[in-house]
Amino acid sequence: MKLNYSIEPDPEKTSKSIGKELHISRKHAHEICSTIKGMKVDDARELLEDVSVLKQAVPYKRYKRNIPHRKGMCTGRYPQKAARDFLRVLKNAENNARYKGLDSDNLRISHITTKTGHTFRGIFPRAQGRTTPKNHETVSVEMILEAQ
Repeated sequence: MKLNYSIEPDPEKTSKSIGKELHISRKHAHEICSTIKGMKVDDARELLEDVSVLKQAVPYKRYKRNIPHRKGMCTGRYPQKAARDFLRVLKNAENNARYKGLDSDNLRISHITTKTGHTFRGIFPRAQGRTTPKNHETVSVEMILEAQ
């Protein structure tokens, strides 16, 4: 499946990375995107590493029904699996910037978004010949880093 970027940035000042059809929750992916957008790469990496070891929660702004408050912040959760996949995409974008010759200390996440990927259909067998759908959704993440 061909997946294009949403925007076309200046190639001399930016580096791009994309994670295709990651097996993570789209709601967790949306909240992580809204949290790390505009951050410096070092701060975003530190946040994602802390989330993956349950040290810091991701604040939830949109999908926050029945989610408790966390210490020192608003409602939030610890999406470990999604944070690990975002960390892989971030490291890939940072390595792309290093390969292009951009200064990795002055990079900032200028654009990050999620798209729904392929849905893998499945069934869960029940008694007396019935079935229940058991679908696995995927998410694609695109990230653009910009040198300041």
